[in-house]
Amino acid sequence: MGSVIVRSMSMDIVRPGMIVGSPVEDRLGRHLVESGTVLTAYIIEQLRYLGVGSLQIRIGEANDKRYTPTMSKLARQQVERLRREDPAKLHFSRTLKKQIAAGVQTIYNNPSPKELADTTRSIMDDLMTAIDSNNAVALNIRELKTSDEYTFEHSVDVATISMIIAKQQKKSRKEVYEIGMAGLLHDIGKTKVPPEILNKPARLTPEEFEIMKKHSTYSYEMVQDNSEIPDSVKVAMLQHHEKIDGSGYPNGAMASGIHPYAKILTVADIYDALVTDRPYKQGMPPGQAVEMLMAMTDKLDMNDLKSFLSSMILYPVDSYVELSNGETARVVQKNPEGLLRPVVVGCETGKVYDLSQIDCANIIITNVK
Repeated sequence: MGSVIVRSMSMDIVRPGMIVGSPVEDRLGRHLVESGTVLTAYIIEQLRYLGVGSLQIRIGEANDKRYTPTMSKLARQQVERLRREDPAKLHFSRTLKKQIAAGVQTIYNNPSPKELADTTRSIMDDLMTAIDSNNAVALNIRELKTSDEYTFEHSVDVATISMIIAKQQKKSRKEVYEIGMAGLLHDIGKTKVPPEILNKPARLTPEEFEIMKKHSTYSYEMVQDNSEIPDSVKVAMLQHHEKIDGSGYPNGAMASGIHPYAKILTVADIYDALVTDRPYKQGMPPGQAVEMLMAMTDKLDMNDLKSFLSSMILYPVDSYVELSNGETARVVQKNPEGLLRPVVVGCETGKVYDLSQIDCANIIITNVK
């Protein structure tokens, strides 16, 4: 083997098969990827999702070898027997992402009422086309994030998650469209919040939070007289921070007083806020955020929460994970009722772990390979 050189390479040009030359660390110094790891498309996708901009790559080694864990004969047989494709997933092309991000920027620049409605409809047409292209009823929640700016990105994420939840519930095309529209517009009132509060790099004081809470009312007021925005969308925008136990805002509405669209938006909004890095906090790992949502059954509509769990994909089929017992395993099935607990096959032992079952209760996924 020839000499090895380590060179920094942008994430835009790294490819599967390349070898990592030095550990990739998160903000707390924890290793996300170890030196010597052979990159897969999945690892590259996750690093981009986490905001990693470049990697140290080894030059002069066999970078064309794809990472594939050694699978025993029994493991291969079990994978072939048990593997089930994920439900059809929503996918955005890079071109579509840029197109949508540009449209959302227009929305947040306080356009005229007609331009706001026209731009929103244009984005919604793009989102509906993406869903219709493969009749998507699921979403890999690690593939969200359409831009690098939080407010724009968050709006599209909430719209996308909400539309998939609605599709999972077999709502009409009109309802899916309107729920997505409400997701796109739900935070436009933040443009009326003082920048020093909106962008404060620390937790808000109680007084500042009271001002921030006004954004949902501002959002509603910005479209209240816009005849081209459906009334159901306007109400959902106003109520997206209401909770079924009455603990939300702006009006402390309870279950029966909250519009069905708003209940869906609330689930999507909370999830995306939990996983997103902000100036004052690091976003949670997706699995931890899901666990937190599952603990909010007193505040969130159970039907909408179940639909979220059924339609989101955290561990795609054919991805490799590390189990708490030390074994590397391949994901072969998503559990419809267990987003965090797929069916996996141990690569060496060929043992089948249905992580949703009681006999696997002491085994968890500790890492994505």
